Amino acid sequence: MITLDNVELRHGRRVILSGLSGTIAAGSLIALIGANGSGKTTLLRALAGLHPLANGRIDRDGLQAADIALLAQGSHLDRSFPITCRDVVALAATRLGPFRAIGRDNLAATTAALGRVGLAEMATRPIQALSAGQFQRVLFARTIVQDAKLILLDEPFTAVDAATTRLLLSVIRDWHAQGRTVIVVLHDMDLVRLHFPRTLLLTSQSAQWDRFPDPGRRAA
Repeated sequence: MITLDNVELRHGRRVILSGLSGTIAAGSLIALIGANGSGKTTLLRALAGLHPLANGRIDRDGLQAADIALLAQGSHLDRSFPITCRDVVALAATRLGPFRAIGRDNLAATTAALGRVGLAEMATRPIQALSAGQFQRVLFARTIVQDAKLILLDEPFTAVDAATTRLLLSVIRDWHAQGRTVIVVLHDMDLVRLHFPRTLLLTSQSAQWDRFPDPGRRAA
């Protein structure tokens, strides 16, 4: 369980979010929603331990950095760098850096993850040759091999087609079924209503927890 106690977040002197309290049960599937500038990305980064708190406390119940995977909006990977899909994913699997050999188990995990996102036949293709949707699938494969207990996704369906969205939603449902905690920043309310049994709405420096009336739907 993750506990947020009177959390306040700032950028410089500007307050982004204040007075956020609540609990996130282990295994929750939550859509994080709100207007642009309401603090969604900053809150994800704070949950990952990458943004300092101006006030309050986040208790991660013993989760370590290696237990948390953050898929940020817009990857910082240089798409012009000559690296293959398999290598991008394998680096996350090994967590050892680019100059260490990939072990047999890590290679198997990488191959399985690429297969799960429909890119098994593109493992040796350079990332610069990928479409936006294919590259997002690679990033999901990286997240799969991280094997994290807490998965944070920032607008993961931006600039991808409907088929890719459906595939990535199925990966999210897998994570939920495995008991992982998944928090996803979204703007598409149709996706939220269909696939996410709980929401956290950020608005006007405040927050509101909500649960849709039928949590037994596909993603519950």
